[in-house]
Amino acid sequence: MSQTITIDPVTRLEGHGKITIQLDAQGNVADAHFHVTQVRGFEKFSEGRPFYEMPSLMARICGICPVSHLVASAKACEAIMSVRIPHTAAQLRRMLNLAQMVQSHALSFFHLSSPDLLLGLDSDPANRHIFGVVAARPELGRAGIALRRFGQHIIELLGNKRIHPGWVVPGGVTEPLSPAKRDEILAMIPEAYTNIKLAIEWYRKVADSFKPEIEVFANFPSLFMGLINEDESIEFTDGALRLIDAQGNILEDGITANRFTEAIGEAVEPYSYTKFAYYKPLGYPEGSYRVGPLARLNIARSMGTPLADVELAAFKQLAPGPVQGSFHYHHARLVDMLYGIEKIEQILTDPLILDKHVRATAGVNRLEGAGQAEAPRGTLMHNYKVDENGLITWANLVIATGQNNNAMNRGVLQAARHYIKDGKFTEGILNRVEAVVRTFDPCLSCSTHAFGQMPLALSLLSAEGQLLDHVTR
Repeated sequence: MSQTITIDPVTRLEGHGKITIQLDAQGNVADAHFHVTQVRGFEKFSEGRPFYEMPSLMARICGICPVSHLVASAKACEAIMSVRIPHTAAQLRRMLNLAQMVQSHALSFFHLSSPDLLLGLDSDPANRHIFGVVAARPELGRAGIALRRFGQHIIELLGNKRIHPGWVVPGGVTEPLSPAKRDEILAMIPEAYTNIKLAIEWYRKVADSFKPEIEVFANFPSLFMGLINEDESIEFTDGALRLIDAQGNILEDGITANRFTEAIGEAVEPYSYTKFAYYKPLGYPEGSYRVGPLARLNIARSMGTPLADVELAAFKQLAPGPVQGSFHYHHARLVDMLYGIEKIEQILTDPLILDKHVRATAGVNRLEGAGQAEAPRGTLMHNYKVDENGLITWANLVIATGQNNNAMNRGVLQAARHYIKDGKFTEGILNRVEAVVRTFDPCLSCSTHAFGQMPLALSLLSAEGQLLDHVTR
């Protein structure tokens, strides 16, 4: 008889999800899926709100990456306003977004994934957490905690709160940077360098021991997409999107926010509330692609900062073309973080960084606007339509996790088929299947938005567990 293995919930993720693995009569894997089981309707309940409220509303989607939503939302609003924000405001936003990237990557790498990397995928699950890391390797645990604090404190200094800051607004930011805050951030940089270098050196030493996992953790040819600058260096806040194929050939370049929906479509599947993004000319699922740290390093020719450029060159030695194995997302996150620290330091030396002119003002000059940015997990796009009074009539958000969704599902199936034979499996094997999803660091709260009719079901049970009524919509 066939059998279904259910991993519910998938642990050490942001949000709620589960994995189902279907075995055939011989106990081999017939199919497997990663299900995002929660639904949140931000696109729908933003309708009727004034467009200038959108950044603050959208920041509430997620407590881990609120800044990316702030930035993408504000850029969409600025397209409606037809304004260009001041140089200093753009630099301050860039620094805020990079600080969020550093703290989010620190959470993913140290808190969620390093227990597997340090203690082992077969280790006692009771110890596979950040406290287990601190106990086994105190300096590594401290580095992870300090790097997350570094990013969070910069967000707090700039935005006046660590989570859901309202500092980014349509037209720029609400207040300039003070000399005291600039100096406080600069004083934090040396410790941040020490901690990220420690992490990179440690990861280099342990990565080779995971060669078996590297081969089957979502390791397959795919497309990749991310933001770059005109000089082909990595970008998080401005720039335009580049899409490459599995050999590194450019399929499409210079995709601006207002052209995003011309190139990218979204499909739905019955087993997940998260949509599946794809490149329209290739269709679905052939046009599925990956975003995030791995994609960013695959499409960029340089990082644009000296230390990160050295690490990028080493990363590109992993494969003759784009690096395909999703296990290498861990490595790419560390390079991202090093770049973020270097770039923050560079921004703080900008002679105009303390300029007081940090906001442009305007009303409704267009009835539609789109904005895009790189969130820690990958490309994020906000698209809004408004009426003549500036009230939202329609909103669409394309989230990084939705763009990685097909790859995560393929990766879960690939790993499950490799490890589960004859219906036999161990806790360590199931942890490996979960760890495939953790390499992508999905943000499930961000990614779940209603599309069409939601297949909701309500069951009414008696105190004894007997089904009294069942309603579906």
